[in-house]
Amino acid sequence: MTVAVYLPLLLAPLLALAARRISTRGTPDLAARALAVAAVVAAAASTWSLCLLALTLLDDLPPLATLDDHPRIELPEPVPGAIALTAVLFLVWSLIRLRADLRRRLDTHRKLREVAKPHAGLVVADWDAPLAVAVPGRPGHLLVTTGMLRLLDDDERRAVFAHEHAHLAYRHHRLVAWTAAAAALNPLLTGVRETAEFLVERWADEDAATTVGDRALVAQAVARASLATSGSGPTTMLGMHGGQAVHRVRALADGAPSPQRSRFLPPILLTGGILGTTAVATIDFVDLARAWL
Repeated sequence: MTVAVYLPLLLAPLLALAARRISTRGTPDLAARALAVAAVVAAAASTWSLCLLALTLLDDLPPLATLDDHPRIELPEPVPGAIALTAVLFLVWSLIRLRADLRRRLDTHRKLREVAKPHAGLVVADWDAPLAVAVPGRPGHLLVTTGMLRLLDDDERRAVFAHEHAHLAYRHHRLVAWTAAAAALNPLLTGVRETAEFLVERWADEDAATTVGDRALVAQAVARASLATSGSGPTTMLGMHGGQAVHRVRALADGAPSPQRSRFLPPILLTGGILGTTAVATIDFVDLARAWL
């Protein structure tokens, strides 16, 4: 097997770097969708590469192992056994990480849904901690605490509610879940997951600004909510919190963004390269399997 089998693993950090570059320019909705697709493709490709490496251990099992000492048959040795074994361990570790992330995400959503039964799509929790979050479900609803309501005036509340409704309307929890799953399978994609989480918040900010018709108001609500919630609560929640609030406020102050589709060229090329090297690695393994058989 050639170096192609390793490239899907090695290209993931470059995708994370490209994600950071496109997060600062253009519309966040296009960027978030593009990164989610790229992350899933990269995670699937890297996992498949690990599977191919792990499958090379088959030559150490009967009946192939019995042919190693055959005087007239020389089986190809694709990769060292230590590398193949390491690939197996990484696969097991990745699956454990994926299961843990999925369980944590589902538990969080379940606990939020169990707070109270929503009325008109809203739950007001009598908690001092300031929190406003979109709770996925069928249908989804908003959860806001009395601490958050006391913190904001009427106009800021409208901005916060518009932000959370955007999360529900565009099903941002699914996009975040897919990128989180990709990062669980391949930790080198953690930067892509973090960027996608930031972009869905920016997406909701832009949608809220359009809904209320006042970018400055949304920026003010984001700043006030972030100051109250900085350093608290899970950052994976789709809600108003302190994560990267400075960048969000600055983006709202800069005016409505333009698409700038040219910024997607690096991640598109990287994704194409990942798919291409995965195809080459698969062909190499098929040739190897034919030689074994």
